[in-house]
Amino acid sequence: MRNTTGNFENTAPRMAGTRSVVFRTVAVFVFLTCFVSLASAQIPEGVNTAPPPIKRIPKDESENLKKQTKPNNRTKLALTLMDARLAKAEAANGANELDQLFTELGVFHAVMVDTLNYLVDLHRRTGKGFDNFKRFEIGLRRFTPRLEMLRREMPLTHEFYVRSLLRQLRDARTKATEPLFGSSVVRDS
Repeated sequence: MRNTTGNFENTAPRMAGTRSVVFRTVAVFVFLTCFVSLASAQIPEGVNTAPPPIKRIPKDESENLKKQTKPNNRTKLALTLMDARLAKAEAANGANELDQLFTELGVFHAVMVDTLNYLVDLHRRTGKGFDNFKRFEIGLRRFTPRLEMLRREMPLTHEFYVRSLLRQLRDARTKATEPLFGSSVVRDS
């Protein structure tokens, strides 16, 4: 091809640039299509998930936790309360009472979050509480298989929250072990 000055143009760079733009566009389209199909595969269509329960500690249990002046006793009491709530949730699951099950799991979740916040605050204020973090993390370990069994037996409409609770339990265990390995334990030289 000749341009206006009579010289031949080199059209190869223009063609390579066009091919590159087309290739990028197709690659982005394929990526987005795959991403959307993976996201929609999380929950089947037509299944309405149940709303998560209210995370709240009943007044009497909250007062019992606040009465505990020693962190050791408070951590032990919290683990006992969580164990009792999970046992009630398992019983409700056996009786196929999903609303009661969700109520118990909401209290379980609230006690877990409250205890972790208490321990983090205690550690921030005093620099102590390593034994309680360890006790709490070890106590949380035994709840994972029980929650997993609940999740497997639940209908698909209620299973999503329990899966989310398992993730948050894992995150709480991680958060409970972080102070044990922080720079305040072994000083950098």
